Amino acid sequence: MTKVIALANQKGGVGKTTSAINIAAGLAVSEKKTLLVDLDPQSNATTGLSDLIQPESSTIYDILINGTQVESGICKTSLDYLDVITSTNDLVGAEIELVGIIAREYRLRDSLETVVDNYRYVLLDCPPSLGLLTINALSAADSILIPIQCEYFALEGLSQLLQTIRLVQRHLNKKLDIEGVLITMYDGRLNLSKQVENEVRGYFKDSTFKTTIRRNVRLGEAPSFGKPILLYEANSSGAQDYLTLVEEMLERDRKTSG
Repeated sequence: MTKVIALANQKGGVGKTTSAINIAAGLAVSEKKTLLVDLDPQSNATTGLSDLIQPESSTIYDILINGTQVESGICKTSLDYLDVITSTNDLVGAEIELVGIIAREYRLRDSLETVVDNYRYVLLDCPPSLGLLTINALSAADSILIPIQCEYFALEGLSQLLQTIRLVQRHLNKKLDIEGVLITMYDGRLNLSKQVENEVRGYFKDSTFKTTIRRNVRLGEAPSFGKPILLYEANSSGAQDYLTLVEEMLERDRKTSG
């Protein structure tokens, strides 16, 4: 059964796209057929996997706005179990263009309908905002994964995100659940990281993943080479953290389905 997960946080710089890329790669090397959809006009997920992608003619913009068949936008990658739908900066105008489309909140869900069953996991990398692209992702998703960085204003704005989730649950997607809260950019040498971790775990309790993503230089370098951390530096702490996270996600799913 397919699971669709939106990675969202309207605060930028929280490791959302880094997490989307590396969770997708981790699921793929675990031989779980995975589709990553880049919904961010900045196209960072597309850039971060550019060394692996065999480009297609269509992008997520063509699919959402022009009604292009989703199959024409699915890019194969050098990882057998990973496909990607890419983004370009054309997506910048999509928020405005979606306004005039009937059932605009369900445009993504309806577009993916013909291919979603081909995958075990579909990951939706959202833009750092709560506009129509993110609403489309939340309307199409089974769950939302929220990355939170270990910095001073970590919880700032989260009440707005949680309110948006509740509104989506009430009006657009009753099945939407919280997949989990992921602590990123953790540095065990800093008291601030420990304080933020305690705050997040106190606030979200069992929703917070046990795995934390440590701050790691290699993790920051990998996107500039167009590779996930697993293919750039498999022995790095960043690679090990994301593999541990993927195993935790898979174990949660086994318990839920079992």
